[in-house]
Amino acid sequence: MIHLLNFSFINFRWEDIIDIFLVSVLLYQLYRLVRGTAALNIFIGVAVFYVFYRSVRLFDFELFSSILGKFIDVGVIAILIVFQQELRKFFLFIGTYNVMGNKRIRKAMFSWGDVSKETELDIFSVVKACRNMAEGKIGALLIITRGNDLKFYVNTGDPVDARVSVRMIESIFFKNSPLHDGALIITNNKIRAARCVLPVTENNDFPAHLGMRHRAAVGITENTDSLAIVVSEQTGEIALGRDGALETNISPDNLKDLLEKYLSN
Repeated sequence: MIHLLNFSFINFRWEDIIDIFLVSVLLYQLYRLVRGTAALNIFIGVAVFYVFYRSVRLFDFELFSSILGKFIDVGVIAILIVFQQELRKFFLFIGTYNVMGNKRIRKAMFSWGDVSKETELDIFSVVKACRNMAEGKIGALLIITRGNDLKFYVNTGDPVDARVSVRMIESIFFKNSPLHDGALIITNNKIRAARCVLPVTENNDFPAHLGMRHRAAVGITENTDSLAIVVSEQTGEIALGRDGALETNISPDNLKDLLEKYLSN
């Protein structure tokens, strides 16, 4: 007697709809992490192989599915090795965009007891310093933290612990200053450290005419919720990095508006 296929799995429950939705969200976030990198092709290959394996099991090819199953068992370890950086970004994403990382929620929960006091960023000083450096074509990279305090990257630089001011920012990025090479990290209107080392983006589609400061600005915003301001040493143009994207050739007035908008969230 010919074995008939059982298609009872087509009967959907409401739990299945939630399951499919959660898987879709997970796959989309994983795709965002590997988009534009060499890992994208590996990600697609793994997805195709898994779909093929499930199809073989559906048609009850016992020997073939057993062989493929061995590859699946070993493949978990291989995926952890191959996608090491992407998995790190994924867990950073989860740790960064948490509920307590939302400024409005923190204020609502803690403002009554003054448990967490935050000093608003002196946007005027930041914008004025960037304008002056842009006019003098002085290269600069400023990182403004939000939910993630970037402690790891702060420790790669030299501690400053000074209030944000135009003169302080300009003196750090003065061409003869020993602190000018690297990133300056600001938290709660405090310059925490200078000469910090940041990760650079691995996006293959990144514009070739942009330098390492721009790559670092995108790299740090891919992994965290921080904002990155770049002043080009070659052109004097100002750029703003956020969520792994870079807005280039923006005016000081536009920079002020964007900072006010993003820091109010």
